[in-house]
Order: sequence, then structure tokens, then C-alpha cells
Amino acid sequence: MNPVFEDNHLLVVIKKSGQTVQPEPGKPLSLEEEAKAYIKEKYQKPGAVFLGVVHRLDMPVAGLVVFAKTSKALTRMNEIFQKREVSKTYQAWVEGKPLEQNGLLMHWLKRDEKKNFTKAFSSFVKDSLEAKLKYQVLKSEGIFTLLEIDLLTGRKHQIRAQLSAMGNPIVGDAKYGAKTVLADGSIFLQSTKLQFEHPVSKDFLNLIIGELKLNKSLIKTRK
Repeated sequence: MNPVFEDNHLLVVIKKSGQTVQPEPGKPLSLEEEAKAYIKEKYQKPGAVFLGVVHRLDMPVAGLVVFAKTSKALTRMNEIFQKREVSKTYQAWVEGKPLEQNGLLMHWLKRDEKKNFTKAFSSFVKDSLEAKLKYQVLKSEGIFTLLEIDLLTGRKHQIRAQLSAMGNPIVGDAKYGAKTVLADGSIFLQSTKLQFEHPVSKDFLNLIIGELKLNKSLIKTRK
């Protein structure tokens, strides 16, 4: 494990696609378990390691995840996320190309927990929540386009549902209408940037990882 950022209070690492943030029955080693093992070995800690989960990414999504190493940091980071004082930027390879180079998407999202599915509507429906994101086209490769996405709200499966509703589902995201699947079961969506005030030092953290690559060898067209 190679942390993107680490001090006495926070640990920021990169989650692999297909990995859960927290342990789940029948799933491979979670990011939380991997991070705890890293801390235990690096600092030779006896007994259990404290590590607070601040936020999560869907299993097929890769990218930056923040953990708290102290209860003080966990409480303050929870407040920061709840107050939406975190700037979250994603990158996604999508099928086709949006009509506009950049834009604001506004939908009303309704969850079906039994199917683990979020439906996007253009206007309010019962039990729906408003969702907003901004996108910008970065580049295209053939029939695929790389978007940079700034989340303005944080809803379950928001990016996946809204891009699908726009007519440009994420490459590999068959659940949301993509014509492609990826050989490893992932989708081309990655959390690439997090910006927030450190919960203790109050320093401004600007955490960034590299551009999401289009691995064409993984792409298969659905029949």
C-alpha cells in the first residue's frame, strides 16, 4: 500500500476497482482491512488498530478514499463530509460523446434498494432527491470520451445514473445501460481529486491521482 497522504490523523489511499471499502462476506480483502494491516506493520502496533471509515466508493469504482486514524479526526471528518465542505472530482470514460463540451446535470434520483439501482428523473417524483453535477469533456478516443466530473451533491450511484440519463453511460456499466462490459467486472469511473481542510492542522489538502486510463483490452461489447 502506497498512501497518497498520511499523518498522525489521516490516511488517504487508492481503492482498486472490485474492492470493497469495508469487509463484506464472500468478498476479497477490503480496503479497510488492507489499511489496518499496513498501519499495524509499519508502526508495529500491538492489538487492534483504530481506523475510522469517513466515506465510501461503490465496489466497481476506483480512486481516493480517506480514513481517520484517531477518533478526533473521525468526528471532524464526518462533520466536514456531512456539511459538504469537501470538493470531489471524478473522471469517467463514457460511451459516445456529450452534445456539449461542458454542462450542469440536474436530476431527481430515486433509489430501489432491493435492486441496488438509482433511477434519474427530469422532475420531482415521490421519494426522490435532487442531484447535481458538473462535467467537462477532456478528450476522446474513438467512440469513447473522458469526462471530468465535479459532484455538487452526494447521492448513491449519482454519477452512474446521471450520465446514463444524459445518454452517455460509463464504459463497462451494463447496470446503467452501457453496451460494453469489462473483463474484470469494473467500470471506468475513478475518484481522482479530493480537496478539504485538514480536520486538525487546518491546512488545505489538495489530493490528486493520475488520469484514468482507457484500457481497451478489458472492453467487450455486450451481445
